[in-house]
Amino acid sequence: MAYTALYRKYRPLKFEDMVGQEHITRTIRNQIVAGRVGHAYLLNGGRGTGKTTTAKILARAVNCLNPQDGEPCNECEICKAALTGALTDIVEMDAASNNSVDDIRAIRDEVNFLPTLAKYRVYIIDEVHMLSTGAFNALLKTLEEPPSHVKFILATTEPQKLPATILSRCQRFDFKKISNEDISSRLQYVCDQSKIEITKEALKLIAILAEGAMRDALSILERCLQEGSQKIDENFVKDLVGIPKLAFISQIIKAIIEYQVENVLKVVEEVENQGKDLQNLLWELIKYTKDILVWKTSEKLEIYNEEELKQIQELAQKVSKERLLQMIYTLSELENEMKWSSQKTILFEVAMIKMCHPEETKTVETNGLEDVYTRLKTLETKINSGIVSMQSMQAQPSEKKVKEPKIGSVGKAHIEQVSNLQIEKLDFWPKVIEALKEQRKMMLVSNLMNTVATSLNDMTIGIVFQNGLTPFAKSIMEKPENVQELTRLVSIECGKEMRIKFLDCQDAILAQKAKEKSPEEQVVQELDIPVNMIEE
Repeated sequence: MAYTALYRKYRPLKFEDMVGQEHITRTIRNQIVAGRVGHAYLLNGGRGTGKTTTAKILARAVNCLNPQDGEPCNECEICKAALTGALTDIVEMDAASNNSVDDIRAIRDEVNFLPTLAKYRVYIIDEVHMLSTGAFNALLKTLEEPPSHVKFILATTEPQKLPATILSRCQRFDFKKISNEDISSRLQYVCDQSKIEITKEALKLIAILAEGAMRDALSILERCLQEGSQKIDENFVKDLVGIPKLAFISQIIKAIIEYQVENVLKVVEEVENQGKDLQNLLWELIKYTKDILVWKTSEKLEIYNEEELKQIQELAQKVSKERLLQMIYTLSELENEMKWSSQKTILFEVAMIKMCHPEETKTVETNGLEDVYTRLKTLETKINSGIVSMQSMQAQPSEKKVKEPKIGSVGKAHIEQVSNLQIEKLDFWPKVIEALKEQRKMMLVSNLMNTVATSLNDMTIGIVFQNGLTPFAKSIMEKPENVQELTRLVSIECGKEMRIKFLDCQDAILAQKAKEKSPEEQVVQELDIPVNMIEE
């Protein structure tokens, strides 16, 4: 008997066997029970999320001779013929290889004939976005008003490529990524049925690697079985897919945090000698750095044991949140650069060396106030030691004129502003930050720590950074997707469309003073032109 791949052998035969898509299977079953099955369906979602499986079950369910609560019985002659592929009334077509006008014209001519055995002739068109423009046009009329004995089920991973005229003619169902818990549960069922011994840690790792695709998870499990191992554990899976061990990842991150470039390069070389892929190594480094940041922010992590959590805790105590954010940002940029480079090793090692130099992170780890303090202290030391004389300082009046206002405005004034910041603070701001935490936007949340929200006017909310707005934090905040999400959450809390503005303490105080001015003075300030006020 020919060998059958796991994802085909354990393909669900009923809607109730599918995992992670209950919102779709429940709706379709209700339609079948009520007899309100549509003439055209569009199944959209990522790879391995159950689109083709749903299409096959639906095709059998509408033709089943003994349907049970919207499910196919899989025992009648129609179901058995459909399962073996012998039923000619269910037609599966791959639009990636059959995307011409002639292929669609053939379907258009066939729909006029009655089904041979089943009640409906069902056409399952997979990867429908690959059809040509002419093929879509040929399908339009038939898809809108097909004969009563014809059903269309279209499946795609890229619905944005479909013409609006096609989308409007179909009932659309969006398949979401399957959760890691559902994938682990299904894999455990497959292992129990196949008598495969596997650890829970290995199941979790396979689920994470699958990235929400059940088919990918079963393919990884199948690769593990082909190695002939008696028991599948976490290290076995990592070796199979080329992921470096956690010990190597921890050593590299520790060396970067401690600026030990020699140790970083030594561990990277050892990982390369084991044949591990640099892209996988980079992916693990980003994930591990993110987990350290999550631990530092919330002290909650689930996928690590006690010893690993202890290592993460030790590393979290040695590094600031700003440094972790910068590391994630740098590693993510490196990932994008490596995708298009033929010299991946050189790029990777240069980035590691760059991250191990304190100068590269100085501007991110220190805000403007700390930098001014450092410069003032250095200048004071030089004056007291006689290195810089008062005559030499007087010899450069232009430099003095530039520096004095900067030190005065950012130094003493800033201290007073931080300690005596008297602005109207909005109560809903903690709810906005909590909503961002639930969305797992940890980089955004970390930068919004120690911030408050204040009303600048009827249409604008100011987000005040009490510790100063660093260039790195500003670059994160001003990303379009972050501005859009913050604006959305703030508008929901305010009950109307609002704008947001990022402010440091000095800007916040100026804005507060502007609010206290008379309406006439505010108009003059906003116009920024000379205006003479004449009282009658």
